[in-house]
Amino acid sequence: MTNAFIAIVVAIAVWWSSSAAAQPAEPQPAAKLVVDAPLAEPLSRGVVFIQYRTENLQVVPVFGANALDVSPRIGHLHVAVDGASWVWADTSGGPIIIAGLPEGPHKVEITPVNANHQPVGRSAVLEFVIPARMATK
Repeated sequence: MTNAFIAIVVAIAVWWSSSAAAQPAEPQPAAKLVVDAPLAEPLSRGVVFIQYRTENLQVVPVFGANALDVSPRIGHLHVAVDGASWVWADTSGGPIIIAGLPEGPHKVEITPVNANHQPVGRSAVLEFVIPARMATK
């Protein structure tokens, strides 16, 4: 990373934390996660492409206790595949793309969380099947 990029990230984090301190802590509506079924065409190639949108939660790469009082709420998504005990944090705000899963049934659980990794809404669970791939000639 360049020093300029790091400086910009730090400036944004300071701005977020200072705006959080300036705003009164008011209850916010629960975050809502709306997830579409995986797209069929990429799924036929073994790639899971999951589109989603959030309500009352802006998905951004900002973490920590200072970000908890920001309004409107900021956070990210925790994604778990096939019941794994570990998750990854999706902060992109864009589609979730998973590749390399074997053929057969799979399950992805997506949970909206705040900047301190605490759930702020209901999880969405998607079940899908990676189809058998046809042999190429």
